[in-house]
Amino acid sequence: MSEGFVGAGEVRDAHRFDEARLADWMAANVPGYAGPLTVSQFNGGQSNPTYKLVTPTHAYVLRRKPPGDLLKGAHAVDREARVLQALETQGFPVPHVHALCSDDGVIGTWFYVMDLVEGRIFWAPTLPDVARNDRAGLFDAMNATIAALHMIDPEAIGLGDYGRPGNYFERQIGRWTRQYREDADAGRDPNVDRLVEWLPANIPAGDETRIVHGDFRLDNMIFAADESQVLAVLDWELSTLGHPLADFAYHLMMYRMPALTIPGLVGADLATLGIPSEADYVAAYCRRTGREGIPDLDFYLAFNFFRFACICHGVKGRALRGNAANTQAARLVEDLPVIAEIGWQQAVRTGA
Repeated sequence: MSEGFVGAGEVRDAHRFDEARLADWMAANVPGYAGPLTVSQFNGGQSNPTYKLVTPTHAYVLRRKPPGDLLKGAHAVDREARVLQALETQGFPVPHVHALCSDDGVIGTWFYVMDLVEGRIFWAPTLPDVARNDRAGLFDAMNATIAALHMIDPEAIGLGDYGRPGNYFERQIGRWTRQYREDADAGRDPNVDRLVEWLPANIPAGDETRIVHGDFRLDNMIFAADESQVLAVLDWELSTLGHPLADFAYHLMMYRMPALTIPGLVGADLATLGIPSEADYVAAYCRRTGREGIPDLDFYLAFNFFRFACICHGVKGRALRGNAANTQAARLVEDLPVIAEIGWQQAVRTGA
């Protein structure tokens, strides 16, 4: 998540590398590069270590696979670089990727270098540090950006093989159900159990395939400093081919999420804040994507709360095994029953 891009400090011991070798590689592979090079590491807990690279004339970001033994297919920085490069050809707001390195001999693992995009990053969707009259514009910019993503034909930009097309909900529900059931350490949650049974029996008819970001949230965007414009969408690690309405409903969860670890808008006075209502936000997305409403929206939200609850369940299992003992992990564990209950409420809303 992009709050990790706010502030950079000394490179952590486990993530150090030969900076001189990197500088030599950049001189050979990054157009316009001119040292000397200063390296620092962004704060936060990205699964792919992320570094700030500064020269006298330019600033870059380096994303790399972490060192050590990795699960097959995990930390695929080459996939991230590929989707960023493809989307840039469409004018979609992503950082420019200069080069990908698949030679472990340079810094120890694969990595890519992209531009550092300067701008504003927000964490809370109530936008407390923004003037009331500016909030609607920022929400509209987010809406326009996710709609633009879902209007891109993956085949047309060389991403037709970026994931498995079709049966997205069936595959995702099966995957998260398996992970939930296999993590015995974390126990069971009654509302997750209900969703495990309900979701596969209520998948809406029809199918669509588009590029999905997988984590399209306010804090994964960089906004212009003085206007309502998204300059860059970050953190494409979960991107794939999938159903666009799953991606949009994940983004829309903010409207039905209380102020938990991942803060939401439940309980906020949207009219007083100058933030569009959920209905208006959905209508704007539908207008931009040529839809006449989203009849099965509550299903898509139930699926996303289920997915998020399963993620929290996994965090709980790792915390109990001593592998996730940080403060945010503890808060997500506390949020699990609340998120699961909200998920089941969405299912009940469908009347199915």
